[in-house]
Amino acid sequence: MLNLDTHVLLHALAGSLERSEKTLLSRNPWSISAIVLWEIAKLVQLKRVDVDLDSPEVVRTLKSIKVWPLDLEVARASTRLDFKGDPADELIAATSVVHNVPLVTRDRAIRRSRRVPLAGR
Repeated sequence: MLNLDTHVLLHALAGSLERSEKTLLSRNPWSISAIVLWEIAKLVQLKRVDVDLDSPEVVRTLKSIKVWPLDLEVARASTRLDFKGDPADELIAATSVVHNVPLVTRDRAIRRSRRVPLAGR
């Protein structure tokens, strides 16, 4: 199983993954931190992305993805990371740490982390 960050999930929904991401994601089930759903909804609200969250295809895809909850363990882990990012990125990374699920991300700060399990490493 893989944990996708918000931008990778958006690229997957748009069909614009990089070749290596496409291969990786085609071979593994997907999961996301619960904060990813909120972040996508906010990006849509702010008109920063064009995703129809009412589209049956988008709803079906999002419902098929395992969603990890934001709980006390993830919150605590987010304060013990070896990088600084926006709070959503820290919660996404902490989700991978707590559940030991490799994260798929393009974020350079997270990719430099030695604590976050990363896909393709």
